[in-house]
Amino acid sequence: MKKDFYEILGISKTASQDEIKKAYRKVAMQFHPDRNPGDKASEEKFKEAAEAYEILSDPDKRAQYDRFGHQAFSGGRGNSGGGFSGGGMNMDDIFSQFGDIFGDESPFGSFFGGGGGGGRRSSGGRSHGVRGSNLRIKIKLNYEEMAKGASKTVKVKKYVPCATCSGSGAKDKNSVQTCGTCGGSGQVRKVQNTFLGQMQTVTTCPTCNGEGSTIANKCTSCKGEGRVYGEETVTIEIPAGVQEGMQLSMNGKGNAGERGGANGDLIILIEEEAHAQLQRDGLNVAFDLHISFPEAVFGTNIEVPTIDGKAKIKIPPGTQSGKIFRLKGKGFPSVNSYEKGDQLIHVNVWTPQHVSSEEKAMLEKMQDSKNFEPKPEKGDKSFFDKVREMFA
Repeated sequence: MKKDFYEILGISKTASQDEIKKAYRKVAMQFHPDRNPGDKASEEKFKEAAEAYEILSDPDKRAQYDRFGHQAFSGGRGNSGGGFSGGGMNMDDIFSQFGDIFGDESPFGSFFGGGGGGGRRSSGGRSHGVRGSNLRIKIKLNYEEMAKGASKTVKVKKYVPCATCSGSGAKDKNSVQTCGTCGGSGQVRKVQNTFLGQMQTVTTCPTCNGEGSTIANKCTSCKGEGRVYGEETVTIEIPAGVQEGMQLSMNGKGNAGERGGANGDLIILIEEEAHAQLQRDGLNVAFDLHISFPEAVFGTNIEVPTIDGKAKIKIPPGTQSGKIFRLKGKGFPSVNSYEKGDQLIHVNVWTPQHVSSEEKAMLEKMQDSKNFEPKPEKGDKSFFDKVREMFA
């Protein structure tokens, strides 16, 4: 079982964004690979902390995690087959996305992209491009797809890496040159004399924007961006039990970054396709069944629609209008547990609005029969009790 994200960072569920950031910084510094060389256990804890911060620092992802737990992001990560955010972060993901949280004062600042560079730096101090933005799409699912899960293949229009320059933005390898302003470090150091003595400040190089290199001859296809507007076919695995309004995230499937920067994420908003006969209420499904007066008197066997087909139920003789039958386990599964809802069938005895003279005569004879006088049994639940029970 995966550890709770709040527990990993050592914070409460009411922690503010500032508290989350400080907690992540503390844990990541403790288990940083540079501080624990060759220690696989520390490396895993470092990755766990980054994964927890990825979710909890994003208000939308945090809300989904609070509601659905790890299941809201089940599946695997985008760079390992296009799954959902929630596991398998690699070092490139961490350094490119969260490096700026450490700042220049950190002993690992250059490695993390301190000073707001926003990308991972190589041993020479250079970051790799600018991270791409996130994309949002909507996917409409029917009841069966929501109940069983589904695999959806969609075409997403977005920025993709330039095929001509492989995302570098340069015409050729010789067109990439070391930045003359920062000497390839991506940072500019400035020493000032003050009444307190000399003070040194470090800022991101304004010439190369912290990348440590400049492009002499830009790629003609992408104009030096390293990306072009195009289209990608993405397969989305929808877990069973999703609901209207739920958001899923695919890491790395958003817009491509500039000049080799990390890709953004693809956010998928779930929409519910209305069912012709059924209605959803949480995990339960409701169905209004109309039967004739003779069927209510004599009883009958009748087929009713369910999420995954039809089911036959028995209507016993003397069934009253308003009776509720329950089909156990025929509702929706929970996305975050083994719980499963039921299907609730609400019986309505249909009263004809027009009758023939022959039918009228028969009904008038029955009207005088004491057997047709309403005789509700003691202990029968009221209409409001039945409604409360139906949606309990």
